[in-house]
Amino acid sequence: METAQSQQQVAAPGAVTAFARFVLCGGGVGLASSFAVAGLASWLPWALANALITVVSTLLATELHARFTFGRGGRATWSQHMQSAGSAAAAYVVTCVAMFALQQLVAAPGAVLEQVVYLSASALAGVARFVVLRLVVFARNRSRAAAPAASPVQATVARAAAPAGPAVLCRAA
Repeated sequence: METAQSQQQVAAPGAVTAFARFVLCGGGVGLASSFAVAGLASWLPWALANALITVVSTLLATELHARFTFGRGGRATWSQHMQSAGSAAAAYVVTCVAMFALQQLVAAPGAVLEQVVYLSASALAGVARFVVLRLVVFARNRSRAAAPAASPVQATVARAAAPAGPAVLCRAA
């Protein structure tokens, strides 16, 4: 109970602060992921290497975003992980399309060009992910808007406003 209340009392960072944290956390994980994909792609097909690294990096980044980026201070829920995975799947498609386009346009791209294309596509997808994570996945007002609907005070007021006959009161007892 204490931790739930303290998590709710933590003020959400502003958009600029959250974006700076997002770049730090997500960018750091993304940069490490780009090197991991490049290394793993020497043993596996590139798309498979990218998929594996995307799964691992999404789990890590979602935890970092829940704890630090969006000021929640706690672990990400399974629902947040699933929603984040949806945005990561879209980012995966963007990076795959970018790399496929590079392979079609350049016969034998070097490692530096591949990294530039991959990181550029990741950055573009990252901006879109920030918007989705901030406005949907880690949005604070969604949980606050849902809370009053389930408030026991409102339910009590609603029950008190409706007159109940003796038969209803006896069944309730």
